[in-house]
Amino acid sequence: MTLLSDQADDIRALVGSADPGAVWAVGGPDGAHAASHVCDGAELDLGSLAAVLALWPALGTLVEEGALRLHTPLAAYGDEAAAGTAVGTTAHHLLTHADGTAALTRLAEHLAGSPLAELAVARVWHPLGMTRTRYADGAVHAPLADLVRFLSHLADPADPADTDGPAGITRAWTAESLRIRTGELIPARGLLWHPAPHGVWTHPAPSATGPALWVCPGRHRWALLLPTLPPGRHTPLRAAFRDAAFALP
Repeated sequence: MTLLSDQADDIRALVGSADPGAVWAVGGPDGAHAASHVCDGAELDLGSLAAVLALWPALGTLVEEGALRLHTPLAAYGDEAAAGTAVGTTAHHLLTHADGTAALTRLAEHLAGSPLAELAVARVWHPLGMTRTRYADGAVHAPLADLVRFLSHLADPADPADTDGPAGITRAWTAESLRIRTGELIPARGLLWHPAPHGVWTHPAPSATGPALWVCPGRHRWALLLPTLPPGRHTPLRAAFRDAAFALP
């Protein structure tokens, strides 16, 4: 679904008045339809988005190759994989809880035999053409163009049963992740993704002023927002931006 010109104008006005320095983009499988001005190749610090940009797709490669089963207790993969977790904990438990990323990172590195930084590069970023995305000082850094490649793939309308996509982000893994995996429990969650209004899935920072990614495969649209407001400052920008990007005109 292409972003209408008046929708793009509304988003520019919204972000420009609330946070002029913010980096944002909205697009579909064919790339960005509207975006903030960013110097070509400028490297962005993506902070808390590392979990969904690196860990989530890396785990997907392990699931696809059969090295990881989501409902198998971690103890089955060895003491190191289960260290620090409760008896019976599974990858599914960790993927549907906000505080499970550290244990998941340890699990991924244990199963793959390499650090997450190397795992993400080899299995996810380079296959997607994200050749300038990297880990540095414990955070993921990438230019806007690489983020566009990542999100455009997630919004691809191809059949979810088609697993011929780049490693780590197969259609099947995306479809399994972007659905409610917590039954009637509140808050509802997918696999490291959260449901949001307008049929959208999001991976937001813990702070209401932090960065966030949104994707809606059903409408073939994605959006990202990297605010510059000080941490903790109250602002309705993130929700307003999401609504402007995904609400039907």
